[in-house]
Amino acid sequence: METVALELILSAVEKKHFQLQWSPVHYQEISATANDAEREELLFLMEQTITTSDIDQQQARKRAETFVSYGIGVADAAHVAYAESMKADFITCDDKLFKKLAQVELPIWTGNPIAFCNKENLQ
Repeated sequence: METVALELILSAVEKKHFQLQWSPVHYQEISATANDAEREELLFLMEQTITTSDIDQQQARKRAETFVSYGIGVADAAHVAYAESMKADFITCDDKLFKKLAQVELPIWTGNPIAFCNKENLQ
């Protein structure tokens, strides 16, 4: 189900209905992907969909540190902090992360790909 939802989201991005927001951590994570074909595909996707956002890096870092203090991993904390700084929805397939985020008061929507598709009526 989540795979279908991700395909719907990416299709909507290709049609310019949505923009993907990338944090610097995404590039580091993708670069560390062991599977060459997967890494190249992800880097290509990133290059095709990257948008720049002018955010306060220090504020995002400070907010990420706050998330870490809530027990959220460093990379996940950075992703959430950047999404929050960009006022972007935060989509994750990580159920454990989603449960931790439910404990944090966030000014942005968070959920899994299926919930995002439902929210945006993507079919």
